[in-house]
Amino acid sequence: MTVTHHVRVYRSEEELPREEQLAWRIAEVAADPVAVLPEVAEMIINRIIDNASVAAASLNRGPIIAARAQALSHPVSTGGAGSSIFGLAAEKSSPEWAAWANGVAVRELDYHDTFLAAEYSHPGDNIPPILAVAQHVGTDGAALIRGIATGYEIQVDLVRSICLHKHKIDHVAHIGPSAAAGIGTLLGLDVETIYQAVGQGLHTTTATRQSRKGEISTWKAHAPAFAGKMAVEAVDRAMRGQTSPSPIYEGEDGVIAWMLDGPDASYDVPLPAPGEPKRGILDTYTKEHSAEYQAQAWIDLARKLHNERPELADPANIKRIVLHTSHHTHYVIGSGANDPQKYDPQASRETLDHSIPYIFAVALQDGGWHHVDSYAPERAARADTVALWHKITTAEDAEWTRRYHSEDPNEKAFGGRVEIELADGTTLADEIAVADAHPLGARPFAREDYIRKFRILAEPVLEEAEIERFLGLVQRLPELTADEVRELNIIAKPGVLDLAAAPKGLF
Repeated sequence: MTVTHHVRVYRSEEELPREEQLAWRIAEVAADPVAVLPEVAEMIINRIIDNASVAAASLNRGPIIAARAQALSHPVSTGGAGSSIFGLAAEKSSPEWAAWANGVAVRELDYHDTFLAAEYSHPGDNIPPILAVAQHVGTDGAALIRGIATGYEIQVDLVRSICLHKHKIDHVAHIGPSAAAGIGTLLGLDVETIYQAVGQGLHTTTATRQSRKGEISTWKAHAPAFAGKMAVEAVDRAMRGQTSPSPIYEGEDGVIAWMLDGPDASYDVPLPAPGEPKRGILDTYTKEHSAEYQAQAWIDLARKLHNERPELADPANIKRIVLHTSHHTHYVIGSGANDPQKYDPQASRETLDHSIPYIFAVALQDGGWHHVDSYAPERAARADTVALWHKITTAEDAEWTRRYHSEDPNEKAFGGRVEIELADGTTLADEIAVADAHPLGARPFAREDYIRKFRILAEPVLEEAEIERFLGLVQRLPELTADEVRELNIIAKPGVLDLAAAPKGLF
C-alpha cells in the first residue's frame, strides 16, 4: 500500500534524522528491488516509442542542432562505452551530454507524455538520462525498465503533492530528483548514494518559470534536458562519495522554506511502501497533438465543431468565443496570462504552443492539428485566422478548476465548456472533459497508436528498414541484452543531418 510522508520545514536546532527526510524516502523507493508489473513494462515500451517519435520529428530543428553539436564536442568519458545521440549511427558522447541532446529532441515539439496534478510535468523527460546511462555502463533491458519505472514513479508522486508553479518555480525541478532516483535504480545503488544524488539533483535544477512566460524562447526545450543532465552528474558525484545539502527539502534555508510555501508549510507526499510495485507511469497520458497538454481536449472539441458546424470557421459568423476552463488553462495558456504575445501573429512557435486562443482558432478552421503546418508563420498570419483568434478569450470556471485538481481519475478533467456567440445573436455551447487520446477519452491511445504516431513522424527522416528495426527492438525491451540496449536509437537517412552546418560555440 502507498505510504504518505508528511513533509515540513525544520529549524536548524530541530532534529530531523536522515531516515525521515523526503530525499531519503525517495532513495528507499529507488533502492527497493520490487519486480516491475507487466503492464508497467508495456507502457514503458510505449513511452520509449513516443519519445523516439517526437525526437525524429525534431532532428533538424534549431535547438536540437545546437544541442547535438554540443554533445558531439564532448567525447565518450572513460567510465564506459558512451551513449547514442538521436539521429546518428556511430557517433557517441559522454552520457550526460547524450542525455542533454536527446532530452532537447524529446521536448522540443512539446509532443510527448504528461501528468498534471498539484504540479505539471512531462514524465517522459526521465527517459533520456536513464537510457543514456544504461548505454554508457552496459545494463540490460530489464534493468532499464526498472530504472524508468522509478523515474516515472518519483516524478508522479512529487507532482501529485508539491506545487512549484504557484511560486513561479519551473516544473523541471521535479526531474532532477526523479531522474537521479531512476538512475540509482538502474545501477542498483544503495540508499545512501541515491539519497545524496537526489539532493544534488534537486539543488541544481530549481529555476523560475520565466521560461514559460511572455515571448517563450528555445530554452523551454532545453530546461528539462538540463535537469536530466544535472541528474547524471549528481549520480556521478554521489558515487564518488560527494554529499548534498541536507535536508534539501525540509531545511530552514531549504527549497520548501524559501522557494515554495514557506517556513510554515507542509506537504503530504505519497510513495510506494516497501515491496509495492511502482505504478506511476500508468497514471500518465500522452499527446495526440503537438501542443501543450491543456490544449489537447480543446483541439478535439474544435475538430468536432468543425465537422458539425463548418460555418464556425468564418470569423464573420462569430461575435465572440469564450472558453470556460480551469485556473491553469486560463492563467498559463489562456487570456488570463495577460501576455499580448499569445495574440501576436509574429510570436514564436513556443509561444503559439502556449496560446489556447490561437490553437482553438486554427483547429476550428482546419478541423485538426499538424505539428509543423499549424505553427507555420504564414498560417499564424492568415487574416481570417487572426480575426477569429482575437475573438477568443478564456475564463476560469470553479468547477473545471475543481475537476482539474480532483484526485479521482474518473472526474479529473483538462478541458472545459465553450460558449460561442454568433453574429446573428444566437449562441452555441459544447464541452469536453478529456482529450480523445486520454485513457478515459473517446479513443484511448494503445500500442498501435504509439506505433502509428512513430511512423508518421519518422517516415520523413528515417528509412523504412530503420523504422522496422527500432520497433522490433524496442518491443523486446524486457529481454534485451546490454549490447541491444545500446542499439536503442534512431538513425536518420543519409543526407538528412548536416553536422558541419551546426552553429559554432565555445566547445
